[in-house]
Amino acid sequence: MHMQDMRYDQHFAEVMQILTTRGLFLTSAAQGKTNTMIIGWGLVGSVWGKPVWTVLVRPSRYTYQFIEQSGEFTISVPGLDLERACKVCGSVSGRDRDKLAEAGLRAVPARKVKSPVIDGCIAHYECRVLHSNDVQPGSLVQQIISGAYRNGDFHRVYWGEILASYVDADRLAELRA
Repeated sequence: MHMQDMRYDQHFAEVMQILTTRGLFLTSAAQGKTNTMIIGWGLVGSVWGKPVWTVLVRPSRYTYQFIEQSGEFTISVPGLDLERACKVCGSVSGRDRDKLAEAGLRAVPARKVKSPVIDGCIAHYECRVLHSNDVQPGSLVQQIISGAYRNGDFHRVYWGEILASYVDADRLAELRA
């Protein structure tokens, strides 16, 4: 494994493709515990003159409490070799089971935040929450409410400044797979 720094917007198209097909690991830690979940929605861009990952997390998700307590999160980009782990993390709650162990994953220290990254991934982003806000049902088109919020579990939106981003140089070709 040969991790090297990358610009936050480098490999943007490839990371977005993985986000919308397999999903990415969103990980946070607080009070000596770690949880990861799979996200299929998110934005990367520049807000307030800072590089930012914007992620949406429902208050019902176990990861929500970790981000609320720690004020940080990481995003890890899995390769095809972690497809099974993505399925486990997208269907099992860390509240009830040791999701990382069940998925065969290992959380390892990040470079700049206390929340860990997922070992064996192609790329990582480390983020500190700059702002959060709740999705406002009254401002959302009905089609989205009917599709994404049938149960009324509206997301909190986290705007995370990207403090570090890096990629495994030996696995760059996998970003295009």
